[in-house]
Amino acid sequence: MFGFSSAARFFICKEAIDMRKGFEGLSNLVDIMFKAKITSGAFFVFINKNRNRVKVIYWDIDGLVIWYKRLEKGSFSLKHLNQNQVNRKDFLMLLEGVVPKQLKRRFSL
Repeated sequence: MFGFSSAARFFICKEAIDMRKGFEGLSNLVDIMFKAKITSGAFFVFINKNRNRVKVIYWDIDGLVIWYKRLEKGSFSLKHLNQNQVNRKDFLMLLEGVVPKQLKRRFSL
């Protein structure tokens, strides 16, 4: 697993994406779908039609990085995600397969 700060921003594409796309294809999708700069330092998450594979593209200090995960069993759930931009906790829960039954915050910021 890679590390990131609590201030990291995550953008999730809820449409199914062809996992054969590489750096150029995913960068173009970021420009089109999120209207964000790929070099902003944010993490852009793409999931395939069967929801058993995920690709994350982000800008490191000197270039683009793609992180790829394939599940052997099960699928990623997007049901609890209401918007395209999520926080670090929601992203980690997505990767770990945690689907909260009820979202109840202890306090608001």
